[in-house]
Amino acid sequence: MGLPSFDTFSASSRHHVWSGDELGLADAQVIGTGHAALDAQLPGGGWPVGAMTELLQAAPEAHAWQLLLPALAQAVQGSTGPVALIGAPHEPFGPALAARGLPVEALLWVRSEAPAARLWACEQALRCADMAAVLAWLPQARVGELRRLQLAAAQHDALLFVFRPESAAQSASPARLRLQLAACAQDRTQIDIRILKRRGPPLAAPLQLPARDERMTALLAGSQLRRKLRRQQEGEGDAPSPGTATTTATVVRIDAWKGGAHALDRLTVAA
Repeated sequence: MGLPSFDTFSASSRHHVWSGDELGLADAQVIGTGHAALDAQLPGGGWPVGAMTELLQAAPEAHAWQLLLPALAQAVQGSTGPVALIGAPHEPFGPALAARGLPVEALLWVRSEAPAARLWACEQALRCADMAAVLAWLPQARVGELRRLQLAAAQHDALLFVFRPESAAQSASPARLRLQLAACAQDRTQIDIRILKRRGPPLAAPLQLPARDERMTALLAGSQLRRKLRRQQEGEGDAPSPGTATTTATVVRIDAWKGGAHALDRLTVAA
């Protein structure tokens, strides 16, 4: 039997052939990022589910929450499992995350400095069928180790975000999507997002997203005002003026916040 000629393929079959100069359709489930400008540039219009998304930035946690919170809040609504934080460099502040729709009880923080232990914890979390999402800080992970995590994410259709340093941009990665995040040099209230890898043509210029949403800005401003008034009442004088660095920080355990009236006052904000 001879091979079929090209003419025997239907028009519908040719319609599904992807051209490299077009933004690819998602070949798996996606979840919206919550940022319309970013969704418009991602295959399928969101973060890929069952695949790795790699986020590269100079500071390990600088823009993580602002970028991912909308999707994480959506993910926990449709899942009975938690959001696992593997090796997060700082303890998440419960009230701020809860104000954006991510409840404290949905967080599972796994603390470990050993690279091998982080990889093991990440892989085990991905094997849990009811896990809402996994965020892993893996600065020393190698390509083979990342490939194992990619396979584990695919087995249970997990939402996986891996944070690595900017220097990893020049090395190979099995991630389906790679983004580089940085504060905008011209406007510090914005985040520059460069799409390093996606199914589609390269993005010529970086996207810009707000570095902090309006609700969170209002919450932090209210917290600063309350501290200033309290210091004035206690005779300590005004709070540091803008541009003055603070040297202390208050750390609150995730499970310690019970939604008290003054919980937000526990947050220390660098001026």
